[in-house]
Amino acid sequence: MTIAVLRRVLACLSVALSLCGCTTVGAQGGHTAAIGEFGLDLTAQDPSVAPGDDFYRYANGKWIDASQVPPDRTRWGAFDQLSVRAEEQVRAIIDALPADAPAGSAQRKVGDYYRAYLDAAAIDAAGLAPIAPTLAAIDRAATHEALLALLGDPGLDLDGPVAFGIGVDQKNPDRYVTLVGQGGLGLPDREYYLRPDASFAEIRAQYRAHVARMLGLAHSPNADGQADAILALETRIAELHWPIAKRRDRSLTYNLRDRAALDALAPAFPWTALLAPAGLDDRREFVVLEIDAVAALAAMFRDVPVPTWQSYLRYHLLHNRAAVLPKRFDEENFAFHGRTLNGQQQLRDRWKRAVTATSEALGEAVGALYVARHFPPEAKTKMLALVENLRRAYGERIRNLSWMSPATKTVALEKLASFRPKIGYPDRWRDYGALDVRPGDAFGNLVRAERFDWHRVRSRIDAPTDRDEWAMTPHTVNAYYRSVFNEIVFPAAILQPPFFDPSADDAVNYGGIGGVIGHEMGHGFDDQGAKSDANGILRTWWQPEDEVAFQQRTGDLAAQYDAYEPLAGLRVNGRLTLGENIGDLGGLSVAREAYRLSLGGREAPVLRTLTGDQRFFLSWAQVWREVIRDERLRTQVMSDPHSPARYRVNGVVRNMDAWYAAFGATPSQKLFLPPEARVRIW
Repeated sequence: MTIAVLRRVLACLSVALSLCGCTTVGAQGGHTAAIGEFGLDLTAQDPSVAPGDDFYRYANGKWIDASQVPPDRTRWGAFDQLSVRAEEQVRAIIDALPADAPAGSAQRKVGDYYRAYLDAAAIDAAGLAPIAPTLAAIDRAATHEALLALLGDPGLDLDGPVAFGIGVDQKNPDRYVTLVGQGGLGLPDREYYLRPDASFAEIRAQYRAHVARMLGLAHSPNADGQADAILALETRIAELHWPIAKRRDRSLTYNLRDRAALDALAPAFPWTALLAPAGLDDRREFVVLEIDAVAALAAMFRDVPVPTWQSYLRYHLLHNRAAVLPKRFDEENFAFHGRTLNGQQQLRDRWKRAVTATSEALGEAVGALYVARHFPPEAKTKMLALVENLRRAYGERIRNLSWMSPATKTVALEKLASFRPKIGYPDRWRDYGALDVRPGDAFGNLVRAERFDWHRVRSRIDAPTDRDEWAMTPHTVNAYYRSVFNEIVFPAAILQPPFFDPSADDAVNYGGIGGVIGHEMGHGFDDQGAKSDANGILRTWWQPEDEVAFQQRTGDLAAQYDAYEPLAGLRVNGRLTLGENIGDLGGLSVAREAYRLSLGGREAPVLRTLTGDQRFFLSWAQVWREVIRDERLRTQVMSDPHSPARYRVNGVVRNMDAWYAAFGATPSQKLFLPPEARVRIW
């Protein structure tokens, strides 16, 4: 529907991983590690905590006690520190760009976009004039068809209960297909509307008040009445949504329908009115994601009066465009979505948000500048070598699995051999020649960037899929696995300490970047990634008895995480986080196997009384250390497929025999699991 909705729809189909990182050779080359003597921060440990009671705190306790979340952030850890560094590096690059760079050049567009976004005074002076035509169009939309014409316009960034986008066909990865799914909520997930807990009731009350204030700032009449109607409408939408854990199931979310079947799914819904503005009304096939939810939401659309939808669209337009509207909108939007929902105390400096906004609009143009300055070619070579080490170790573990039959192992090994690593940056940069960026027009630049990106995506729908495309910019501190292309992707910005340090000890490197590489590979074999074969095709390739054994093991892991309670009364959702937890457990297990193989039968050296395995596990724990605001933790537990950091450490190591041997955990300690209760998958 909109670019924002498109991204959320596509997120349902790709497994986006989290933090990555790392390293290669040991500290024996005469160079000094960036952290400590050999890559570990030994001052971070809390020796008063037994490793078997809380390994996360044992490794990080003193650092946690001494650290604070910056007022403009919701958490602080290794990932965030690297993000700040990358942000500062990008700012320096953009600030150095000449204002008189050749017109139409990528450098000129990056600089003009950044400076226009940064000019808050000009944005304030423009007032509501840039958004007034769209507000007027909402006021004129007197029919449901007219409303859908607005919702279908990819440059208006309007959310609705039925969303659409374009993605790779999971059963035919050589082509693109139109996707249709559920959407339309202003809060992070359906449970925010439905849970009866007092804390969630308070969030709903504050959301309703925020909506009223936003409408009031735009001089919309009867803002309180409109806010009541919007909250009631979104609650009705939430009641029809699939639960978030169910939406992970790729078998359930692949429902290929031709146009006649799509029309029959909701006969009263004017599909043409929604699809035509985006140039999709001529499509013959669609993949419907949450199929019965989409049918119910489409049917409901007609039942809701036009004035209620108009109120809904007014608020969502203001919310989605708040950053390029006058300060009063920006600050009110932050007061709820930043402070109330996530505990962020201070709106981020305008330049920081300008870096983010410019990267969203011109990501690869910015990325090319970043790579030229901050990513040496040898880092890519070292990472590729590490990937191959982990691939070898993963293969060893698959061949030695006791629960998998030879027939399934054969296909699994074919898939492993077909993994395609992408390191650092794309081989071919995106062309932004058709993007119109104008000095001093922050609002218009954002709209034109969204239209440009939609046109880029729409124009290739009948072409073969672009397997060289990246879904992250090189200066993003993250990594991902994409099942339809069977690829693992590591952007340049994450390949630095504490994740990537050529001068660090091998054990530290394997516990850091090795665990991350293994995690990315593990997504190819998690509960959803394992549904695709070596060619990325969504199909059944498991022998039935192997699938039963796999589901038993993954079910046991989900049950373990269901028991974790990061906040009083709020538990981790073991099914929502299952893919990431499988990736963590399998990734770290494979990384240790790779470390063991790298020793070539030799004993690992002891450094500062720490054995190789001890350094390996401490490295993993320190990669995930963080301090986080309770509000942000609540949002994560409710809507994020990643487990909280504590459990990405404690929940993993307690299932690994080597950790027990390294740290001597005993049956009387809290993390101890008897051998028969330890989950062993990959």
